[in-house]
This record gives sequence, structure tokens and C-alpha cells, in this order.
Amino acid sequence: MRLLTITLALWCSLPVFAQDAAPLPVATADASAFSAKLDELWKTRDAADAVKQNDDVIRDGLKAFPSDYDLLWRAARIRWWVADGLTEEKLKKQVAKEGWNYAKRAAEAKPAGSEAKYFTALNIGAYSQAVGILKALSDGLEGQFVDNLEFSLKNNESFDRYGGRTAKGRYYWELPWPKRDLGKSKAELQKSIDKNPEHLRNYYFLADTLLKDGDKKGAKDAIDKVLNGSDAYDPPEARRVKAWAKAFVEKELK
Repeated sequence: MRLLTITLALWCSLPVFAQDAAPLPVATADASAFSAKLDELWKTRDAADAVKQNDDVIRDGLKAFPSDYDLLWRAARIRWWVADGLTEEKLKKQVAKEGWNYAKRAAEAKPAGSEAKYFTALNIGAYSQAVGILKALSDGLEGQFVDNLEFSLKNNESFDRYGGRTAKGRYYWELPWPKRDLGKSKAELQKSIDKNPEHLRNYYFLADTLLKDGDKKGAKDAIDKVLNGSDAYDPPEARRVKAWAKAFVEKELK
């Protein structure tokens, strides 16, 4: 896979937070050095040069260790993150597909690995948003999304701050009528909130669900929790969700 084909386009979509570029790992007999570097970069993943830095590590790491599970699911993770922040459908589809492919390779390397299943589901979700939910349903992607997500929830429910529950709550909102189930959406998001009340994405998704269910006051309360919440738990994630929340207020809660 040509890792750098999308770098310039992605730079244009990411906010700028200046930082000194950390040195990349050199050739090593230990694949864990590359995974550790990706974990370090994850903490500043919304920096202007984050895509290039991650691509450099992924390229070098997979050149040396093409079937390393921990490298592959982390490659799928950063691709999902980028896709999650994109609105241009063609590029979002491309990036999510790359993430999906990395996750698939990770699952092939370690079939019982819950991280690979989780990021398979999330990248399929982003890909489905890009192509349109109705097309995704007609192409049979719903079953793949659900199967991978349920595997992750069964085997490692707390992974990524109970992110499987967050994704499942959003899934029930994303479905078109008559498959949409706002009650189940609220229930799944609340399960994640109960475990991680600091995670702002849950409140943002909950606001969307409540508004769709006719509860504008509840939606405003949920959005206020996003806007007033601390970003200490994960600054890049919090910055993204707070930006979404501001736009939500302007568009939906005026």
C-alpha cells in the first residue's frame, strides 16, 4: 500500500498545533519499538505533521515486520482517526478502506485479537458513512460491522474507553428508518458514559440521539457537557468533539 498518497490532502484537513518532530525509530530487531512510537504519536495525532510522522513509522515498521499484529492494528487506528475527521466523501472512503485493510491484516495475523476486530468495525463504519448508509446496507456491510464489534465487546469491552459501546450507540442512530432504534442508542451510550463520564464523544452522540427523539432540552444539556468538559483525558479527541459540538449548537440548537 502506498502510505504517502494522501498525506498532502490530509494536512489540509488537520488543525495546526506546532511541535518539534520526535525522532523516528531506526531499524531494530524488536517490533515493539515501532508500536511504542505510534502510541507516542497518538497523543498528538491532530498535529499538522501527524499524518506524515505516522506514515513514516508504519512504512518502516511494516517493511521490517509485515505481519506484526500490534503494528497493524495501530496503523488501522490512525487511519480510522483521520477518516473520522474527514467530510469529503471520496477521501474519507479511501482512508477508511486503508484502515479496514490494515485491520484485516491484523486479524489474519492474530484471529483472536480484539483490537483488530474493533478497528475493523470502526473503519467499516467510517467507510459506510462515506459511501452512504443505504449503500452500505445493500452491500452487506452491516453484518461485518456488527460481527466485528460484538467480538470486540465480548472479548475486551473496556478497550478504548468502552469505545465499542460508543460505536454501538452511534450505530443505532445511524441506521435509517425503520431499523433506527433511538432507545438502544441512548442505552448503549449511557453504558459508556457510566464507565467513562469524561469521554466527551458519548455526550455529543447522545445529544444527536436525544434531538432526533424530540428532546431538545436533553440534547442541549448533553452538548453543554461537551463544551464545558475537560480535555485532559485525551486532548486531540476532546478538541475534535468540542469543535463538532460548537457546530451542532449553531446548526441544530438555535
